[in-house]
Amino acid sequence: MIRSWMVIGGVALVLAIIGGSILPPKGLQWFKRLRRPQWLTFEKLIPVIWTFVLTCGVWSAVQVWEADPGSAKTWTLMAGYVLLEIAILAYSPALMVGRSLKLGTIVGAVGFGIGLILAIAVLNVTASAALLLLPFLLWSPIGTYTTWAMLQLNPTEA
Repeated sequence: MIRSWMVIGGVALVLAIIGGSILPPKGLQWFKRLRRPQWLTFEKLIPVIWTFVLTCGVWSAVQVWEADPGSAKTWTLMAGYVLLEIAILAYSPALMVGRSLKLGTIVGAVGFGIGLILAIAVLNVTASAALLLLPFLLWSPIGTYTTWAMLQLNPTEA
């Protein structure tokens, strides 16, 4: 029997693979040469942090699904989770394809807004699922602020 966590995790993994395949090598080179704030000492941990955040999002979606499987409300919330993951994964391609720190900052802020709306909607279904979105709601503003701070150091890369 296929479990809900397998399907939800599989969808998240496929989206992550697709999102990761969009990154152009020249965009990565562009990003690596940008100046960073002195306080950005945790950059090597960012992939681990995002893996944790996305895993929490998957478990949040699983809890919502299992609270009321197959209902119209649950399907709508699942669409919200997909939208949130697409917003999260759109950050790097928007930044590196567009080579624009301003665009990255905007995408990050929009993603936070989507996550906040989803967390409020999920809270009405199960509080534990909403709590699992908390790592995103805490980390997303840090990432968005970091991108904005990089924009201040690299104003020609708007």
